[in-house]
Amino acid sequence: HNNNKKQFLHCKVTSRFARNVITSRAVNRGNMHKEVFFDVELPKTAFITNFSMTIDGVTYPGNIKEKEAAKQEYEKAVSKGQTAGLVKASGRKTEKFTVSVNIAAASKVTFELTYEELLKRQFGKYEMFIKVKPKQLVKDFEIDVSIFEPQGITELEAEGTFITNDLQNVIKKTFSDKKGHISFKPTLDQQRTCANCSQSLLDGDFTVKYDVKRTTPDNLQIVNGYFVHFFAPTNLPQLPKNIIFVIDISGSMSGREIEQTREALLKILDDIRDDDFLNFILFGSDVHTWKEKLIRATPENLDEARKFPNFSVYLAVTNLYGGIMKGIEMLNAAHEENVVPKRSASIIIMLTDGQPNVGISDTQDIRAHVKKATEGKYPLYNLGFGYGVDYGFLEKMALENKGLARRIYPDSDSALQLQGFYDEVSNPMLMDVELHYPENEISGLTKNSFKHFYDGSEIVVAGRFVDINQNRLTANDALSFTTQQDAEQTAKAFQEQEYIFGDYIERLWAYLTIEQLLEKRTAATGEEKENLTAEVLDLSLKYKFVTPLTSMVVTKPEDYDNQAGIADKMTEGIDIFSFALSKKPNVPLMYPKRKALITNRITESSIDGDPHFIISVPQKEDAICFNINEKPGDVLSLINDPVTGITVNGELIGDKRANSDTKTQNTYFGKLGIANKHLNLKVTVTSEKITIQNGNEKTAFTWLDSVTLQQEGLTLIINREKNLVLSMGGGASFVIVLHQVWKKHPLQQDFLGLYTLKSHKLSEQTHGLLGQFFHPIDFTILEIHPGSDPKKPDATMIIKNKELTVTRGWQKDYRKDPKHGVDIPCWFVHNNGAGLIDGVHTDYIVSSLF
Repeated sequence: HNNNKKQFLHCKVTSRFARNVITSRAVNRGNMHKEVFFDVELPKTAFITNFSMTIDGVTYPGNIKEKEAAKQEYEKAVSKGQTAGLVKASGRKTEKFTVSVNIAAASKVTFELTYEELLKRQFGKYEMFIKVKPKQLVKDFEIDVSIFEPQGITELEAEGTFITNDLQNVIKKTFSDKKGHISFKPTLDQQRTCANCSQSLLDGDFTVKYDVKRTTPDNLQIVNGYFVHFFAPTNLPQLPKNIIFVIDISGSMSGREIEQTREALLKILDDIRDDDFLNFILFGSDVHTWKEKLIRATPENLDEARKFPNFSVYLAVTNLYGGIMKGIEMLNAAHEENVVPKRSASIIIMLTDGQPNVGISDTQDIRAHVKKATEGKYPLYNLGFGYGVDYGFLEKMALENKGLARRIYPDSDSALQLQGFYDEVSNPMLMDVELHYPENEISGLTKNSFKHFYDGSEIVVAGRFVDINQNRLTANDALSFTTQQDAEQTAKAFQEQEYIFGDYIERLWAYLTIEQLLEKRTAATGEEKENLTAEVLDLSLKYKFVTPLTSMVVTKPEDYDNQAGIADKMTEGIDIFSFALSKKPNVPLMYPKRKALITNRITESSIDGDPHFIISVPQKEDAICFNINEKPGDVLSLINDPVTGITVNGELIGDKRANSDTKTQNTYFGKLGIANKHLNLKVTVTSEKITIQNGNEKTAFTWLDSVTLQQEGLTLIINREKNLVLSMGGGASFVIVLHQVWKKHPLQQDFLGLYTLKSHKLSEQTHGLLGQFFHPIDFTILEIHPGSDPKKPDATMIIKNKELTVTRGWQKDYRKDPKHGVDIPCWFVHNNGAGLIDGVHTDYIVSSLF
């Protein structure tokens, strides 16, 4: 951000395939070394293909390698000196790429990042999404987009969320026949928020949309032995559709989530046509249906449907299996009994915010049953609301059933996100589309059979010729291909265009192949997964794409502290989780860290002990963490809410070195006491057992039990030897994770971790080491600089009007994976949270568990 002089985004699109080059140039005009940052956000659907830094005329390129090899090279460079890593964080549509370099006085640095993607057609237009965020005024700023479409361009538009009336005139747009061009070059004064302000208006989304001429339903293009076939017929009659909404109404959906779902469904009902059929299925611990069978969407039935989803039933647990199987059975019956038209498209849309824990709760079993029941007859779309879902499971199940999964972000526009997704899949025009090509002449064919073709979308198939000189496709009976003459003219036209990259069809084929193989790999296992992995890796390295299997390493010059960086590609189901935790509305997490866990062969982990707290700060998309170092036997007040009557206290245990120096001894939570004073309920959890005291009645379970218990005001689910989920009045719930260690471990004992869900259900008066952070908290980070550990920079944090020195680090979240955990980045506050927590940490020591 410092002294950025120039920022360009030059984009070339050829037949929907986009290559984007972002260039940022900075000069250090000061008289001492200065850290210069380059950070950009790029679409999640894109693959980075190149990155380089040029410092004082010398270029340092990035090398794309297999992930493990890249990591080793990176660590080798790191061990020699300082680092400035390229890191990834993820937003809804974008992922963030950041690198910094320390440059000498009067030096110049130029960063250049290239990424490529295939633009998809939705609602009748191809969309290119560009995130604009220069963070300061830039002397030369430019977005330049050149489009070449052999079919001809019919419309072209550009808009920005930050574009004012004055800036509207700065967007220059031209298109004629096959070429389109957009340019946006605001001057320094045009970038200012007001006449003499130094703040930039340029902050938001810049979107380019266009469409192409369609004289025939399809278009074939051939260059250098590779072909791409675009298929998007127009003016087709809409197919009637049969749609079943399967909706989670378990306790965790109560409140805002269910209201937003209802709001979206009411709008969706306005779009359902008279010849469509529909039904609603709701699942909590039981499964409820609106009607016994699918019914026609007559005006009377739609009026009745509008009254149904009042979702007054809140049940604490999630019988996802029962809900989805009921939906499939209902569709099967409707087709068998000819309740619905023979030529109609059937769709299941499931929405859940949690994980299955009743009925069949093993996700692999559920997937197997669902796949067997649908027999590929209709697509299943899984919408995961928020971050408590097992997104990997939802994605695998959708892909195995010809659908797809989407994350619905828990924000004020969640209802609009749900509606937007429905709009994408609500207009099927064709069913079971299969595109055939001469088998002996074509190889490397991408996916060529599609369950549904939706209005406003496009089917894309690419492949290569066995004989590279042949370049000929004959028309199939079912499809009128573009003639060979047209294909030759197209190839000739490409050679005449200076800004077109000649190998674009080959790269488009590689991009599409990798994307589809990664999708297949999601649900694959065993040998099939290994083969797919090898194939993706081979293509990623050959075409230099940063995919989930490759990384890019940039090693900087020795004069610049031998810095190194590594760039990775986010993986939605896994990596996004660590980012997602910081998006939750102030959900502090607390768990003990693990000491080196020794098994018979290897040390699995080497992080030291002591109760460790993480507080997420959603508006910053970040987190703060701290340790509490106290002695075994002490009880800490974690949560205390006088209004709902809920308290949570935790007792520390040490390792097996009894009576040793407590300073060197690791502590963990060995016992948790969760109570609701108003309900006279107490639950004690240790690593051996769970005891419930309801008034004078006592019930005990062990961790070997699988239990779902519902009493007045109390819901308790034990997932054998993993965790327990507990809620008792007031709506907040807790997840307690059991950490089991090797029984012969010389030091460590089994211990517990505690996670709070829906903490916003507790009152404003809630306090305690965790409870005080259930209220909004804000902080600012300044002056990031090298700390004592080369891998962890220090910074100054301004919080509660104080300045604290904090360190960037990682902590583990064990909710999903009790064994290995998920790494969460956070700012670590030293000395028992001094300056961050109210008072001093010893104020939170209490005399007993209840």
